[in-house]
Amino acid sequence: MVKIRLKRMGRRHRPFYRISAMEGRNPRDGRVLEELGYYDPIAPEEEKQIKINPERIRYWLDKGAATSETVKDILRKKGIALKSSN
Repeated sequence: MVKIRLKRMGRRHRPFYRISAMEGRNPRDGRVLEELGYYDPIAPEEEKQIKINPERIRYWLDKGAATSETVKDILRKKGIALKSSN
């Protein structure tokens, strides 16, 4: 099953995350099917914190991909509607 979740990058005390579509069995920082954007929680400007590719995210959601809770909140913040069953 494909999941859309965060992959941690950056260094110690300076987190940076990539929003990725990956197999659910892979480890958090494992092999990725596709990079869909990024999330930088420490960026000073609100508009630079999140960058996503909405077309590709909708593609994976239509294919049945599940999202993690954090990614679900990020997508809600950016105005991407999720199915209620997700």
